[in-house]
Amino acid sequence: MSGLSETVLVIGLGSPIVSDDRVGLEIVKQIESMKLDSVETRQEAIGGLDILPLIFGYRHVIIVDAIQSGSCPPGTVMLFDIKDFEHTVADSSAHGINLATAIALGRQLETERMPEEVRLVAIEAQELLTVSEEMSAAVENAVPKAVSLILELISEFKGSYVE
Repeated sequence: MSGLSETVLVIGLGSPIVSDDRVGLEIVKQIESMKLDSVETRQEAIGGLDILPLIFGYRHVIIVDAIQSGSCPPGTVMLFDIKDFEHTVADSSAHGINLATAIALGRQLETERMPEEVRLVAIEAQELLTVSEEMSAAVENAVPKAVSLILELISEFKGSYVE
């Protein structure tokens, strides 16, 4: 067994003042209000390498964020393993590093401190440019489904601790 914490970390990413970008923050607020044992939550408006210090030391991390892929309708809830994004890992400036590249760098530089598993719960956004504290209806309606998915992941991760 690794020296990593068995507390599951759930991080909501986004901006509280940019329409659908706030969805990750709203979902994590709901998870936080449940006061689940061995679950820690964070709400952050960060990106790139700034994610690394937050996830160091945890065995399992769930990151919740809006995504705008254009490949599915707004409000679609998707689950990814960070490995699904390995093809996007690229050399770039520190300001342009995507999540997958940050995780890959963390695994190279801080192998012992990085999570064994990182999952991304992504909600297809409709609007990511409008300054507003209101989400689009499709994205707001997706929140309960995303919360349920995160609860399933937490249960799965906790079940993996039983040896």
